[in-house]
Amino acid sequence: MNREFGDFQTPRGLVDEVLRVLGPVGERWPRVLEPTCGTGNFISGLMDSQSPPREIRAFELQEAHFRTAQGLARTSCCLIDVRQADLFRIDLRRELDWQNTGPLLVIGNPPWITSSELGGLASSNVPKKTNFRRLRGIEAITGHSNFDLSEHILIKLLVELAHERPTIAMLCKTQAARNVLRYAHARSIGLEAADIRLINASQWFNVEVEACLFVMKVGIRPAPIKADIFSDLDSRIADSTIGFVNGFLASSVRLYERTATFDGKSPLTWRQGIKHDAASVMELTDFGAMAKNRLGEPVRVESHRVYPLLKSSDLHNHENPVPRFSVIVTQTKIGEDTATLEQDTPLLWTYLQRHRDFFSRRKSSVYTGKPEFSMFGVGEYSFSRYKVAVAGFYGSPRFRLIRPVADRPVMLDDTCYFVPCRSLRQAALVFCLLNHESCLEFIESLVFRRAKRPVKKSVLQRIDLQALLQSIPALDLAEHVDAVMTRYGADRSGRADVAESFEELLQPHRNAPSKK
Repeated sequence: MNREFGDFQTPRGLVDEVLRVLGPVGERWPRVLEPTCGTGNFISGLMDSQSPPREIRAFELQEAHFRTAQGLARTSCCLIDVRQADLFRIDLRRELDWQNTGPLLVIGNPPWITSSELGGLASSNVPKKTNFRRLRGIEAITGHSNFDLSEHILIKLLVELAHERPTIAMLCKTQAARNVLRYAHARSIGLEAADIRLINASQWFNVEVEACLFVMKVGIRPAPIKADIFSDLDSRIADSTIGFVNGFLASSVRLYERTATFDGKSPLTWRQGIKHDAASVMELTDFGAMAKNRLGEPVRVESHRVYPLLKSSDLHNHENPVPRFSVIVTQTKIGEDTATLEQDTPLLWTYLQRHRDFFSRRKSSVYTGKPEFSMFGVGEYSFSRYKVAVAGFYGSPRFRLIRPVADRPVMLDDTCYFVPCRSLRQAALVFCLLNHESCLEFIESLVFRRAKRPVKKSVLQRIDLQALLQSIPALDLAEHVDAVMTRYGADRSGRADVAESFEELLQPHRNAPSKK
């Protein structure tokens, strides 16, 4: 595989399976376009099928692949035109001079590589940088702007071939397919139908990603965007339907409709854990005098700057997670001047200066223009003694109640999300609400289990805790809260009515100034 081009040549066996699913191509689509044809396996499969199209147009960037595909074209009796071109540098509205008329099928297997991976390879095989997803500033600089090239190609096909009302059938990652559906919804692009048929990427391409045959029929008028999900290429009955509900792509429309009453706005603000991108020097494998960094070096810094640390795997795998690491915290809020560390914590300052190269190599733009040794995702909320937290990397959310360790607040890394609480009583209440089966079903209706980060802040902020509170019998909830507090050693004098506790929890958020 040529990594720079995300080059997974489609095995002929998979080509034949895809063509079988689509049916007799020539009878349905006299014209076929393959935007990134590689060595021409789809062209070959179309030529050998019982119903070949009358005309095939194809593009390929790599010289060797182009020559191979062009050789196939010379042996065909139907009209085949293979051109060497960079798809990102051409406009399909002007480049295609069809000799035939009739419905158009766009087929193929575009590159499976992300824009950030290409950036790491210093590749020129990238589209012009535009905010085509219309991301907000903070999303654009914290990773949400990373995309698969296949995603960009699919969007290019939707936009530049809209007048043709084509059927588009592409092999791609399921994440890319979902992002294209989000784009179509945001831009009110009409899709008459869409299917996502899962394939075994490990079998066909020797890669461990969730992939699919993504089929879209482009229409004229905007319509509700949805897609049926099939477990494999042979399935006749869809396992589920994904679609947009209240502007959000739900993983199960049916399950969402059952739990829609909990879809609203969280009265509490979800926070993401600390981001530092310098684990080798910032994360320690022990505490106190025996502390060592990830490089195996002994670390001696001021103890009040070191906190217990939990990661996604800790939260997900353990009901009562115990920190395996500690983390150095250089700031108490974003943008705080770190030059004061030289006077306030001279041991830490010396340590940071000795390892400053680790910080200078950080690539994330969140550190641009910030003080030296800055962190991200740090604020007053980070130092709350009690938290209710969840791991972002797992499709089945497990909310955990986090208490201080050795009388120190526990920090979470940036793969985790949490709600800060001022008391064990508040944390126990939030913990019980979030772990209620109704809440977990609602979350399940929204998250895609095999996504890179299934649980996101955008999902958590939709959980209407007040609606949950009203849906659960007060006595049942009070018993659950009492049981949680007993488990953590609270005496009965520390307990209160759940409604009173909830109102107390919300009060700081109601008094907070609105953000304009």
